[in-house]
Amino acid sequence: MKDFNSDLFDPGTVMDSSSSDYSRSASSSDADFGFAFNDSNFSDRILRIEIMGDPVEARPDSDGCTTIADWARHRKRRREDIKKDNVVDLTLLPDEQILNGNQPDMDDFVPTENQDEDAVAMVEEPPSGDEAANSNDSNWNMDCSAVVRVRTLHISSPILAAKSPFFYKLFSNGMRESEQRHVALRINASVASCMRYCSRLLRNIPMTPESALLYLELPSTVLMADAVQPLTDAAKQYLASRYKDITKFQEEVMGLPLAGIEAILSSDELQVASEDAVYDFVLKWVRTQYPKLEERREVLGTRLARLIRFPYMTCRKLKKVLTCNDFDHDVASKLVLEALFFKAEAPHRQRILAAESASFNRLFVERAYKYRPVKVVEFELPRQQCVVYLDLKREECANLFPSGRVYSQAFHLGGQGFFLSAHCNMDQQSSFHCFGLFLGMQEKGSVSFAVDYEFAAKSRPTEEFVSKYKGNYVFTGGKAVGYRNLFAIPWTTFMAEDSLYFINGALHLRAELTIRH
Repeated sequence: MKDFNSDLFDPGTVMDSSSSDYSRSASSSDADFGFAFNDSNFSDRILRIEIMGDPVEARPDSDGCTTIADWARHRKRRREDIKKDNVVDLTLLPDEQILNGNQPDMDDFVPTENQDEDAVAMVEEPPSGDEAANSNDSNWNMDCSAVVRVRTLHISSPILAAKSPFFYKLFSNGMRESEQRHVALRINASVASCMRYCSRLLRNIPMTPESALLYLELPSTVLMADAVQPLTDAAKQYLASRYKDITKFQEEVMGLPLAGIEAILSSDELQVASEDAVYDFVLKWVRTQYPKLEERREVLGTRLARLIRFPYMTCRKLKKVLTCNDFDHDVASKLVLEALFFKAEAPHRQRILAAESASFNRLFVERAYKYRPVKVVEFELPRQQCVVYLDLKREECANLFPSGRVYSQAFHLGGQGFFLSAHCNMDQQSSFHCFGLFLGMQEKGSVSFAVDYEFAAKSRPTEEFVSKYKGNYVFTGGKAVGYRNLFAIPWTTFMAEDSLYFINGALHLRAELTIRH
């Protein structure tokens, strides 16, 4: 019987790795060889992986490298030594030889499925016996580097050669390592190309909640590497997209770890009613995951509070933040004051603050809330009164056509909740589409309120608020009142480029409510 390895690597039976036949056969093989990973029953060789530390400056009286010229000479001698040894030093190979961009994309030699977590971990393994006696190159060698981590694996050279162009060349190049049972690979720990390559392969694999969380919970030293950022960004985007409707996956989301919750809360596209709902969700999650008050305060203060966009919470909810025991009092006070100062800014200043901070902090960036945020100014004397400001972007108004509506967040007057709603509807008399604005009271019992109200909008060229409609109404729960054609113009005129009511791309509305006794 012919030797199996000889047949496999016979040039007459296996095409060159760069050929189209090799590419097709290797790329089309979807078999999972996880069962053979590090199993002596399926191996014909032993692979020793040595992770080399960065070169260090040797003492002047040592035999090591004292100058760049010395380092270069020793490096050249090491290349010559490698030809006589069965150690393949990846630190001396150009990146393109390790990660050849011209080769077909194939799986790494480590299986990507059905493997134990420790199967790919690099562990400390000090040499012993004969290995220690011949380990001059594994300690302080002429490259001024040290072996900092070692892993020995049982491997199947046919499987690796079939799955990886690099190992195909390694085991069929006629060098000593192509015949040796013991083969060693050296990898410089600082070579980022390996991380970049692995990161690219992982991004090409369909993401799952489990894999995304695994990427986000890698050791901090790995997460900080620039080469890994595209992978972690993809994982965050996947989780944010999958769970953008947190109410739909509430049970599943409540079981996510901290890294997953942070990814979701960082998104601008959360499908939530308001930032108040985000705040309530965070409290519910952190109370479930961290029963101890001290731990809960730590996680909120250092990790989660920065992801809640307090400036877009209602003043009513901000008051509750100040009395919430889950937050450290000083932290809560700072967050609420910052939110109130932002609310007090003029709209153009708010946009500037949001733009300036968007690259490093999304605190001032508005999410795509189901209910639009409002500014509310309340008065108790001489009568109970509130002034409500609602801003709508031009694209939000355009999306209302032909029969859409958008609701504001709730605001309160006399202990009762009210809301504004903007509509695109048909003018009853002229039968054309137009912009309407309505005021409604939330359903809370059978209490009746007599309210005087006035709608106004900013208009060019003065850019001041101009009154558009006044009225009075006796509200009961669930009732609404308003004006179907607030500006007394067709929809096309209202949305035209020269419209008088869009200033810097926004429609500015105001509603004044006063309780009549």
